[in-house]
Amino acid sequence: MGKVKNHGHFNKLTVAGLLITLGIIYGDIGTSPLYVFKAIISGLTISENLILGAISCVFWTLTLQTTIKYVWITLNADNKGEGGIFSLFSLVRRKGKWLLLPAMIGGCALLADGIITPPISVASAIEGLLIKIPNLPTIPIVIAIIVLLFIIQQFGTKTIGKLFGPIMFVWFSMLGVLGLFQIIQDPIVLKALNPMYAATLLISNPSWFAILGAVFLCTTGAEALYSDLGHCGKNNIRLSWIFVKIMLVLNYMGQGAFLLHYVGRTFTENPFYAIMPKWFLIPGIIIATMAAIIASQALITGSFTLISEAMRLNFWPKVKLQFPSEQRGQIYAPGINWLLMFGCIVVVWHFEESSRMEAAYGLSITVCMLMTTILMSIFLVSRKVNKIFVALFTIVFLGIETVFFIGNVHKIADGGWFTIMIGSILFLVMYTWHRARKVKNRYVRFLPIEEYYEVLKDLSMDETVPKYASNLVYLTSANYSSEIEAKNIYSILNQKPKRADVYWLVHVDTLEVPYNREYKLEVLIPGVLYRMDFKLGFREQPRINFLFHEVIEKLVENKEIDIISRHPSLRKHNVSGDFRFIVIEKLLSDPYQLEFFDRIIMYMYFWLKKFSLSEEKAFGLDLTHVTVESLPLILSHDEEIELKRIH
Repeated sequence: MGKVKNHGHFNKLTVAGLLITLGIIYGDIGTSPLYVFKAIISGLTISENLILGAISCVFWTLTLQTTIKYVWITLNADNKGEGGIFSLFSLVRRKGKWLLLPAMIGGCALLADGIITPPISVASAIEGLLIKIPNLPTIPIVIAIIVLLFIIQQFGTKTIGKLFGPIMFVWFSMLGVLGLFQIIQDPIVLKALNPMYAATLLISNPSWFAILGAVFLCTTGAEALYSDLGHCGKNNIRLSWIFVKIMLVLNYMGQGAFLLHYVGRTFTENPFYAIMPKWFLIPGIIIATMAAIIASQALITGSFTLISEAMRLNFWPKVKLQFPSEQRGQIYAPGINWLLMFGCIVVVWHFEESSRMEAAYGLSITVCMLMTTILMSIFLVSRKVNKIFVALFTIVFLGIETVFFIGNVHKIADGGWFTIMIGSILFLVMYTWHRARKVKNRYVRFLPIEEYYEVLKDLSMDETVPKYASNLVYLTSANYSSEIEAKNIYSILNQKPKRADVYWLVHVDTLEVPYNREYKLEVLIPGVLYRMDFKLGFREQPRINFLFHEVIEKLVENKEIDIISRHPSLRKHNVSGDFRFIVIEKLLSDPYQLEFFDRIIMYMYFWLKKFSLSEEKAFGLDLTHVTVESLPLILSHDEEIELKRIH
């Protein structure tokens, strides 16, 4: 077994690491003070019970949901240093086939959240200008910022990303200072740390579910702490979270202290901007806008990573991926980028104001958190963690997240339907792609490869058959070197005899670890037939053309193979032989042999395939050296048909 490449992890506890963590991890959860309190008090009369209870709810939500569940417990479920719901699924997938459902649902919910976060974050920041310019049309400004944000994705964030950490440090420091100034004037809000105020509010207020739905917005970015584990490492996340949480709590308390001056009245402005000194309003809006852009950037790049993982796990159609910089994890998916941009513009155009976007926000992420809790419970059981602790974890967090889900359900009519619709479409795509692969595999026939050793050896030496290529490469799904797909043998021997000096079988195995590049070579017929197995992590891109030729170079250096052309005129001058890849696509030959449900799945699969990347492009093959052949998906007949010959 050889290694093609190694990956390092940036998880050392350093000042630079802490600063980078601030810029990458906390954009979403860090910009929540822009809209959380505004959503809580919307349409309600200010009372001391409401304000202290709301602060208490926010504090204990951040403590239980973010600190304990994610920072303390879930970060331990790292897959070779990587996190996220698909990484977690890879750790537990062998514990039950049904686990792919919570993984898919959670992934779709997270992608749906990526369409809502940029509009609500940017709109909340820009709407602060309405205090200075009441009739300012904010929609064009928000759309312009979002469009610009998506346009720059293709260039990567290596350079501009260095500014994210310092900007977010300024942002969180600003949150803390603004909040502390208000707390000093009215320290009564410190009583809100007592959880009894939260309990009293929820018990006494008939609109408790609406309040909880708004409170939940304070922790919507908690999933990002886990998803971006591989970029920063758990130590940097845990230490930086102490600073972030203190600054967030100070700001929420500061907004609450300010609102206590309006007891008995309603407050229609955004308390986040109301606590700013008038002279600081414009600088505050500029800093808030930059923080909102960074939050959006994190969600967008997170969506690219999520789609990339889904493709490797066969949950998503193949799409074009690019690598705009050498920075690890930096992926750009053009098609997904423009789809996300279109979705964000639709959100801004339809909902217009951040207060209306809040109705569509939060519902999808509660679903994602519920799915993470389910997978995490299985993970803890698989690691033989104390059963009492596992039971407590499962009951407590399923209970909390179910209550939050109920608190968000009322948003469906007001805008929650949008994220449900988006999430449902994404789930349909994921399930269809995964299920179709299962249906196709049901009809793949494997043959004992030893039975074809002699004929392949003879064909390779038969000069009466025109040489098709010096080296003929087939991609194979056979997990064992003793087998070969019937379609590959049919292509070599029957469709049109393809003589080659050397035949290669290339197999790609996706591992349950994020980063791994290893290969194994087996000599099946010396000088005639070889099998090459690549073992790639689920976050690695299967650039087979590059990897294959890199291995070939190593084998030539070690004098294990000879790739010099066997044409005498070329061999005389040490000219290397050519390589040609054969890609075989299956067509649905007779759909009515399938059961009704599988037939619908396959119809949808082939429709989706029209919009997906072709196999040769998805595997990173050089299209000038690829031949694509089409064969029917041969389905077996359950009944024998007797034919009578007429003489």
